Amino acid sequence: MPAAPLCRSLINGEWSESPTERLGEVFNPSTGDLIGQVPMHTSDDVDRAVAGALKAFPAWRETPAADRARVMFRFRDLLERHADEIAKVVSREHGKTFAESRASVQRGVEMIEFSCGLPSLLVGENLPNLAPGVDADTMRYPLGVVAGITPFNFPAMVPLWMYPVAITCGNCFILKPSPRVPFSSLRIGELLLEAGLPEGVFSIVHGDKECVDALLTHPAIKAISFVGSTAVAKYIYSTGCANGKRVQAAGGAKNHLIIMPDADIDQAVHGLQSSAFGCAGERCMAGSLAMPVGGIADELVEKLCDSAGQMSVGRSDNGGKFDMGPLISREHLDRVRTFIDGAESEGANVALDGRTTAVADGPGGYFLGPTVVDHVEPGTRLAKEEVFGPVLSVNRVGSLEEALALGEQCEFGNGAVIFTRDGRAAREFKQRFNAGMIGINVGVPAPMAWFPFTGWNSSFFGDLHIQGQEGMLFYTQQRTTMTRWPESRMIDRHDPVWRPGKGS
Repeated sequence: MPAAPLCRSLINGEWSESPTERLGEVFNPSTGDLIGQVPMHTSDDVDRAVAGALKAFPAWRETPAADRARVMFRFRDLLERHADEIAKVVSREHGKTFAESRASVQRGVEMIEFSCGLPSLLVGENLPNLAPGVDADTMRYPLGVVAGITPFNFPAMVPLWMYPVAITCGNCFILKPSPRVPFSSLRIGELLLEAGLPEGVFSIVHGDKECVDALLTHPAIKAISFVGSTAVAKYIYSTGCANGKRVQAAGGAKNHLIIMPDADIDQAVHGLQSSAFGCAGERCMAGSLAMPVGGIADELVEKLCDSAGQMSVGRSDNGGKFDMGPLISREHLDRVRTFIDGAESEGANVALDGRTTAVADGPGGYFLGPTVVDHVEPGTRLAKEEVFGPVLSVNRVGSLEEALALGEQCEFGNGAVIFTRDGRAAREFKQRFNAGMIGINVGVPAPMAWFPFTGWNSSFFGDLHIQGQEGMLFYTQQRTTMTRWPESRMIDRHDPVWRPGKGS
């Protein structure tokens, strides 16, 4: 059997397949087959990438913002042209259905479109005659070399949250994608170079903690963007800040969905199903904890189980059209199953059990069907921790106040949703729920490219969030200039000495 292909790196404009002493493995989650190997880069590799970026930075910084944006216009066109191809790569290495992969690429396209308009946000401000004869202005400048560390769950979309904005602002960017899903980043990187990006402005390195630590501690890297689990986000934030870097680190979530007695129950069922089971629940905006209020609970759970029980689960790597694909790995599948097993042993009712799901043509795949666990008690593991799988727990509550109080006890604060026809209830929820992204009759309140991804509490560490204008602010620094001009002096061209004169 031929060896699995080795992922390339991109350093100083050159693609390299040279192996390192340590190699990771990339698996197809639909089959469990080995499909690639990924080098675990060292600090020496990071040093080379930074050196190439530092060499490229002065010229890229001085490139007019409009010309940097034109690279993004060409990149956007190339990505749209190759979107189906990239979506197939995502489905094979991650396990998303083709429709989900294609949608994630489109969200990345939207971030590039936002970046194309960045020159209008990079304009400065000025106040003439701030004091007699004194003018003041502010301008924004790129930071220099910046880096992004991205997760497995959105291998195309999440990196595109970062580097189009950073690069258009005039920075050089080093990407370290998850070693579980490296191939889509490589293909998109090829398109970025094809769009005309100068060598060294964008680099790709691979690896695990050794590579991450090299990025976090390198003195020439000015900022780090991260998306992943809360435990790692805390580490990225503390280590990056201790090494003098600007850091934005998005962590995990436990997203609450409140269903009021007056809600449109069919709309609520559709929203819960798409939120909890879309992308097999492997997203930080997945609905995880449903809280039906009052007497609506029985009907809601029954209809939800009937609807979700009809979802099809299958391989995502062969063009099949299914509602759900596999989870990312055997280890993660086993971890998610322990949540269900534990809740059942604590007395919760597994109303819809995905543990029995089998895929005939994928016996080695990592499949788990939609799962609904009813009568989950507050304080239990399933009620508190992020599952990151297709498991929706149901915690029945007696009032909106009780639901809001449970939200206050949650360590996370990514997203929360209410289903209701009552404007006052919706307003109370919007004003008071302990989360940064709020949905009203919207299953997944993830913001579009023009708005920041605003997690709270242990869902985010830093000051400036990813996406939107805050993304631009994160990748730039501000300079204020105070200007006073003395009375002008004229040169007598027949005399090498300046002498007072009139005019300009």
